[in-house]
Amino acid sequence: MSTRKIAYNIVFNSIMKVVTTVVLSLVSIRLITGYLGKEGFGDYATVLAYFAFFSAVADLGIGSITAREISREGADESGILGRVASLRIASSLVVFLLVPLLLPFFSYSLPVKIGIWIAAGTIVFSTFSIFLNGIFQKNIAMDRIAMTEFLGKIVQVSAVYGVVYFKLGFLGIASTLLISLSFNALVAFFLSRKFAKFHFVADVPFWKRFLHDSLPLGGSALITFFYFKMDTILLSVMKGSAAVGTYSVAYKVMENLTFFPALLAGLILPLLSKALSVDRSRFRDIADTTFRVFAIIAIPLVLGGVFFSKQIIPIVSGSGFQESVPVLELLIVSLAFIFFGNFFNMILIVGNHQKELMKTLLFVAVANIIANSFLIPRFSYLGAAGTSLGTEFLVSVVTGFLAHRLLGYRPSFDKIGRVVLSAFIMGGALWLTRPLPFVVSGFLSVVVYVAALWLFKAVSSVEVAGLFSKQSEKEAVFVEEVL
Repeated sequence: MSTRKIAYNIVFNSIMKVVTTVVLSLVSIRLITGYLGKEGFGDYATVLAYFAFFSAVADLGIGSITAREISREGADESGILGRVASLRIASSLVVFLLVPLLLPFFSYSLPVKIGIWIAAGTIVFSTFSIFLNGIFQKNIAMDRIAMTEFLGKIVQVSAVYGVVYFKLGFLGIASTLLISLSFNALVAFFLSRKFAKFHFVADVPFWKRFLHDSLPLGGSALITFFYFKMDTILLSVMKGSAAVGTYSVAYKVMENLTFFPALLAGLILPLLSKALSVDRSRFRDIADTTFRVFAIIAIPLVLGGVFFSKQIIPIVSGSGFQESVPVLELLIVSLAFIFFGNFFNMILIVGNHQKELMKTLLFVAVANIIANSFLIPRFSYLGAAGTSLGTEFLVSVVTGFLAHRLLGYRPSFDKIGRVVLSAFIMGGALWLTRPLPFVVSGFLSVVVYVAALWLFKAVSSVEVAGLFSKQSEKEAVFVEEVL
């Protein structure tokens, strides 16, 4: 497997994701908050929370298991993909058809209920796109995913602008989700044909066998929803749309940064899956370096997010959302634990311990709901943010313990001290450059951080050389294993 190809995917996806997140996503949020206001944005965030719920229900753990199965030696890729694609569509349609039966039991306004149903229809396309991601992961072609999401976000921002310009109202905004994700599904399907061609096949015996492995992970996805998105739904029920709007502006900033751990996990999972069954030492090398990379990326994101929270919120939402600043400060700290939670989840999935992972996340979800039920009535959106922080910390600790107990894996902290020292230096740079515009201050601080990482050799010259120059065969193999 080409080290350059892996490095290219990491760099390209990071750049495209930053453009999509920092520019296009924030433009979209800014347009929506300016048009709908705090309560209207709260209603929109509620629709998105139900969209996440429906996606979790229809997921069934299919995505990760598909990537694992087609990455194995001798796998019937075309046959697996055709059967899994049909299963994806079937599960999404079942959810879509059931939602109208449940809507009468909700106390939301009619536009919000219609928006929820639109979200249910959208998952037919979103789950299919997620399924296709397994093909790109297996072929180390995650740049296709990034490009598709970039184009889809352009479509969504254009649609949002059109809704605002022509004053098409709340349902017009809700419909932009359907427009962009259906576009994503079509583009992803077209691009996937280069790597794998398949035909939709309804194979019930295969579905049963496949679901036997995937359902525990699907249960984990559903449980993850309860501790990752249930706070928004509980806020909407207990405190109303304005509280949801305040919380969701900050949450969107944090949520848009979670692509980093998901991106890395998607690239590394196939490598870890192969290494675990072939060479245990190689598995440990890849996992240890991934752990260090997660730390290197997470720390500056958290520092910058906390330091610039007062500048970020007005840019994202305009005036009227200053209450979101302390919410962002709490949520951005939880981002560090999301990184390491994703890391240990990946380790457990590779080790085929989905059932144990599901039991663990069920415990965490119950704790999250209990904490939210207690804190939201008393502290509103700040209670929800504090619960999110505590929940992500608990996930990273418990899944790390499981990885050690079930797989005998404990991450190496070699060079982590150098990363922490570099982060302290970055923090000093942030403090010293605070009179400057925050974009300039952030850029200079990142430069200082990268220089410190290099100075303290937190990143080895061999790893960097593997990204930018040709290696001897021996060096290339080593770098590939490390990456």
